[in-house]
Amino acid sequence: MKQLLLYCRAGFEKECAAEIQHQAGQYDVFGFCKLSANSAFVIFEAYDADSLAQFYRDFPFEQFIFIRQWSLLQAELLELPPADRIAPVIEAVLAAELSGCGELRVEYPETNDGKTLSTLARKLTVPLRQALRQAGVMLAREQKRAPVLHLFLLTGQQGYVGLSYPENNSPLENGIMRLKFPNEAPSRSTLKLEEAFLQFIPKHEWDKRLGGGLNAVDLGASPGGWTYQLVKRSMMVTAIDNGPMAESLMETGQVKHLTVDGFKFEPQKKNVYWVVCDMIEQPQRVAERMGDWLINGWCQEAIFNLKLPMKKRYETVTDILAQLEQRLADADIKFRLQVKHLYHDREEVTVHVQNLVLKF
Repeated sequence: MKQLLLYCRAGFEKECAAEIQHQAGQYDVFGFCKLSANSAFVIFEAYDADSLAQFYRDFPFEQFIFIRQWSLLQAELLELPPADRIAPVIEAVLAAELSGCGELRVEYPETNDGKTLSTLARKLTVPLRQALRQAGVMLAREQKRAPVLHLFLLTGQQGYVGLSYPENNSPLENGIMRLKFPNEAPSRSTLKLEEAFLQFIPKHEWDKRLGGGLNAVDLGASPGGWTYQLVKRSMMVTAIDNGPMAESLMETGQVKHLTVDGFKFEPQKKNVYWVVCDMIEQPQRVAERMGDWLINGWCQEAIFNLKLPMKKRYETVTDILAQLEQRLADADIKFRLQVKHLYHDREEVTVHVQNLVLKF
């Protein structure tokens, strides 16, 4: 097969398509995209199957911004009659000569219509897994290091079969990190920073990089959704905003609130480990200010959101990030930069930058 199935947020199909064509083109893999508005998925069809397979193996999945999950399609769109949805899947995977799969995921588009398929997906998973094992397609026991078989339901009667590799895919069902909103948090924006920490910071480094006693600054903090995430990890936080902060946060004794413009504030001491920023402002301006923080050594790590324009969102993000990377390189800063359109983001992307040399 010469097709990739790509999951994304509904409404971001054009960004998903622009990203896969750009990144595949860097590997001399060319093709075209098939997409429908608000469908929450895109199909990329390459002109050459071998080059697509090589790209799929080699390109680091974590570098995608708008693509939540990807799988290499193994058959054309399957018809799945309600009387027997399993037989067409078995026939397709046997025709594709698949074997040794360690996990099955029955998934669906993250749309209002797609969510109605969640019950069917759950009901279908166990009998389909058993049938796949009996057919020799799946291993007798779940194996996290073996290839993942995906059945992506478009409706109750149609679906795609794809294959992904655990070392280069999203480990999450539907590519989505679902989090529970903590009732004590001042706003739902808190989930964006929690997801960012989970996405960007390896768990074995949490004690060092997200541990108690670190100093942090939250630019545009009011009412404290992001500050809450820092406080719950026992950090000392300077909250910068002209608006009020939640009393529950101020009562912790871990928060100092300064009514200052977030673009003008400068720390008096170079002891700030984290700066976080979720200000509603032009993305270029936010990226430039975050560059100032990193270049001046005011922080070691930064997480910030870039609000997206209505058009050319992928091009805008990549241009802004290229400028930021160039500034940091010109300043001789060794850094790691990650960016993702997180599940809890809306019209924005979240960026993480770590100074790999500076130590506090």
